[in-house]
Amino acid sequence: MKKFGILALTIGMLTVSNVYAAEIVSEVGDETSGQATGGMTGMMAGSVGGPIGAVVGAGLGAVFGGSGQKALGGSDRAYIVRTDSGELKTYRSPNYVFVPGDKVVIHGNRPRPLGWTPETAESFPYNG
Repeated sequence: MKKFGILALTIGMLTVSNVYAAEIVSEVGDETSGQATGGMTGMMAGSVGGPIGAVVGAGLGAVFGGSGQKALGGSDRAYIVRTDSGELKTYRSPNYVFVPGDKVVIHGNRPRPLGWTPETAESFPYNG
């Protein structure tokens, strides 16, 4: 029975996902906040036409809100990141600025500087 406990502990520790360094590939613009604001405004304006008008207004508002934010140069920062498995994913980063080639750690849905942990977060100043 003692060997079973050691085996279970070993397998459990091996299955825990480890955090590996990911790499910034490039910076891209993110218009999510403009789309959300435009969609909500469009839904409110379109609700005059009933439920279908609200849906159409929300769709048009999201399209024009995102393109308006991009045209005004108010795009937020997002980065294309190559994960440890080689997969490319896009992550928003409102607090940290990176350059292509920087090593990062993905915590939740945000890239953080390499070495960042919740316990050491204060030692990494925001540069956003």
